[in-house]
Amino acid sequence: MTPTIRPVSSRRGFLGGIASSAAAVGLALCTRRSYGTAHAVGLLAGEGVVDTTPPLGIEMGGFHRPPSNPRLITGIRQATSARALVLAGGDTQAAIVSLDMLDVPYDFTGRVQAEVERRTGIPAAHVRVCATHSHSMPAFQFSHQWGAVPAEYMASVEKKIIEACRLAKEDLAPAEVSLGKARAVGGNFNRTTKNFKTDAEFTKASTEDQRWLDTMLHVLRFDRTGGRRSLLWYHFSNHPVCFRDSQAGPDWPGIVATRIAEKHKLTPVFLQGHAGDVNPGDGRIWIGEAEPTAMAVCDALGRALDSAKPVKVDALRVAVEPCQLPLDMALFKSWLEEYRKDPAACKSGPWVDAGFAAAWFESAAQQDLNQTHLPITLAAIRLGEVGLVFHPAELYSYYGLAIRRDSPLPDTLVVGYTDGTIGYSPDVNAYKAGEYSALVVPKILDYPPFVPTATQTMTASALGVLAKVAA
Repeated sequence: MTPTIRPVSSRRGFLGGIASSAAAVGLALCTRRSYGTAHAVGLLAGEGVVDTTPPLGIEMGGFHRPPSNPRLITGIRQATSARALVLAGGDTQAAIVSLDMLDVPYDFTGRVQAEVERRTGIPAAHVRVCATHSHSMPAFQFSHQWGAVPAEYMASVEKKIIEACRLAKEDLAPAEVSLGKARAVGGNFNRTTKNFKTDAEFTKASTEDQRWLDTMLHVLRFDRTGGRRSLLWYHFSNHPVCFRDSQAGPDWPGIVATRIAEKHKLTPVFLQGHAGDVNPGDGRIWIGEAEPTAMAVCDALGRALDSAKPVKVDALRVAVEPCQLPLDMALFKSWLEEYRKDPAACKSGPWVDAGFAAAWFESAAQQDLNQTHLPITLAAIRLGEVGLVFHPAELYSYYGLAIRRDSPLPDTLVVGYTDGTIGYSPDVNAYKAGEYSALVVPKILDYPPFVPTATQTMTASALGVLAKVAA
């Protein structure tokens, strides 16, 4: 059994650590910004896969469990992995890792990046670690009562990601890229309201006053020369939360991988999109079942492959930029005062339960009340006419659609849960309504709440880093 760690008071260490770790995740390189560009050169692509199936007996994340009743792994539903895609052209190299895990913290990613650079020569700032957000896997980011961090397992996964990147670098071969798109109707729904609209209705006039859903699936296919197998990487916005038992695995993306591999003889790799307000299924039940969800995704993936069109890769560009998200310290201070005044009343609703509230207060009471912003990193890769932008949030659907709509590139994949974890990035209405995403999750992750317009700030910054690679 792998031992776990449960910090009693981690808040000060978390924010101090996230600031220094954000610097490690590309910001301290190249005068706090990192850029790489290759023009009019042949693209190389390689993939490396390493098994990351967790041991029995460690805790899974994603659901509230008090320390007295942890959700321990008792079996393995399906093996999990770290899958690395390395792209190279001219003097530019980049690595994208898809990791079957609930989340990753910035300090973890910083260590991975530094070692990948040492082992492969890929610049640390050009390495992205993207969690799929499977709720049937452990959490690597500290949280209060939402899954203890399994220290030994996390250390082993760190090494396995590095190995996957090394294998992907060794696997590099000339590649031609195609992009396919199709809507996975019935595969996801907006879980915050019944009155949502979809990407099919999204226009220049669409705003965050309406709740949205992105049903579009994107697939990138890399066809390689020299008898090398083709590679499939797809992007879709959908919580992997179908299973709530004690069996570990990748959730519905694992079923998709198996079915597509059987039919197309290629194993697809999943990149998570903007799933902050999204659940699996067609919405008839609160959390959809894995099989019908996977069927809808498989159908869309097949249609996307059938309709895929070549991508002219005239440039491979990478950019990494810092972003400062404003914190609502007045609200944070009011939470502290509310608990001090009457701890017994803080036992439900936004306080979850009495034990959770007490654990939160013990940590929160030690925090620096002069802090005003949370530092994060945003990154973008331009693959010819296709852009990928990476952020650390559980983004609400509107903002992912807005970034794609307003991107300077013809097609853009907005990838969440990358390099670090900051919880939800909801809309202003979520704060007005006191939604779980706005008021509870900051307590879970042990940092102050954001101001209601913080997601707008991050969206603007994401478009800014896309502009860097599009220029």
